[in-house]
Order: sequence, then structure tokens, then C-alpha cells
Amino acid sequence: MTPSLNDDVYPRPLSTREREWIEWVLPANRAGYRGYREMIQSMKVLGEGRRGNGEIILGGEGVQPDLSAPLPAVFAYGAIETTFGTISITVREVADDQISVEIVGHRMEEIPPDVEESRRWTYSMWSPRESCPQCKRQVREVAMHTVIGRGGSLTLAICIHDKRLWVFDSVSEVNHLIPVTNFYNELMLHKNIRDPEIALQSKRFFEELSQYSDADLTYAFLTYNKIKTKVHLQGIVEPDRWEEPSFLKRLANVFRKES
Repeated sequence: MTPSLNDDVYPRPLSTREREWIEWVLPANRAGYRGYREMIQSMKVLGEGRRGNGEIILGGEGVQPDLSAPLPAVFAYGAIETTFGTISITVREVADDQISVEIVGHRMEEIPPDVEESRRWTYSMWSPRESCPQCKRQVREVAMHTVIGRGGSLTLAICIHDKRLWVFDSVSEVNHLIPVTNFYNELMLHKNIRDPEIALQSKRFFEELSQYSDADLTYAFLTYNKIKTKVHLQGIVEPDRWEEPSFLKRLANVFRKES
């Protein structure tokens, strides 16, 4: 059995297994993840995080883990399925030059020293037009492009089976996981839906996904991204699939031009 993190002397180097699993969810062939790998190369394990056994804090030697700041957003996530259960690896965004990493064994008290793997999957390696990394089923994709500014494209991916959504940034090649509740709130504001039986039930998002157009989902992402920045944007972002405006909208545009 692996020793408890409470028994470790800090700071300490990452174990061989910890480093291999962390680097697996940070693929070196993708620019955005490669930067994280390079940062981690010189970091030590400073101690446990606020979530206890399974969470470690990486940082420069000689400093203490900062547990006072809010828990950073997830940057990379993957899972290893074994004969003992599933091991999840979560790498969070950098905060104050420290990185939180959670390596958790589900349905096991501690991760055994030797595990027999049956499958691995991670969102970090997903690309547009591929199936969902977890369930291998088709996802809905909303392709977006910038009109001016940074260039490149964004792809919002939604899996109704695993109830996950993420956005692929073609510039950094990073897949940013998006919390469903926050995204759904922005979608409800955009659609001006205020009925609490609908607006406060984020699980309805996946059940009723077909009711929302690419333009609706693009707008919800943009407003969410302004509040919780996942992708730094300059200029205007539009869905790639242009939607024919309604007769009333076209008529309003005519009056606008003539006024």
C-alpha cells in the first residue's frame, strides 16, 4: 500500500508514478499543456491541499502551500480505469505560482502500488470531430471563429451522456472544462427564461439541448467567459454556422438602415 501523504516529509519530489500520471493529462504535443509540464519540472510537493488525502500542492521549494485562496478552476482532467476502481487525475490552474493536483482512487481507500489498467481517457487529447473521451459516443459541436483579433477557432463540445461540456481552443490546443450550472445560468439569461422550474434546473440543459441553436450556445459561452475567463479573447466571436434571421429581424434591419 502507498503511504499516506500525511506521513511524507515536505517538501518532497514527485514520485515516478505521480509525475507519469500528471504528465499524461498534460500532453507535451499541445502548446498550452506543454507550458504546465515545464513549470512542474522544477516544482516540489509542498504539502497536502485543503481537500485532504489525494490532493497535493506543487510549488517552489522554501514556500508554504497557500490554502487561503479560493480553489482554482480545473485545467486538465483524466481517469485511469483499473481492476480496483477508477483513479482520477485533476490538475488545477496556477494560482500564486502553485498548482493543486488531485490523484484520487474511487472505491478504494488508497491506491495500491501496482494496478492493472483496463483503459485511460482524458479530455486533454480531444480534438474536434472526435467522440467523447469518456463514453466514446458522439458529442454536439458548436464551431466558433473570431471576426477580428486573436485568430484561430473555438469549438464548444457537449456530451449529453456524460453531462459534460468543454471548449477546444485551436491556438493553445487546450480543452477547457466548463461548469454546467454557470453556463446554464448564462443561457437562461440570454433566452430570458425566468421560470424557476426551468431556469434553476441545470440538468435540463442536456435533456433539452436540441432546443438551443448554435447562436444561443455561442452567446452563453461568451457571457460566461467574460465572468470566468477560460479563453482570452479579442474581437467578436460568432458561430461558424450562420443562421437565417427571422422575417421580423430582417424587417427591423431594413428600418434601421433607412433611419
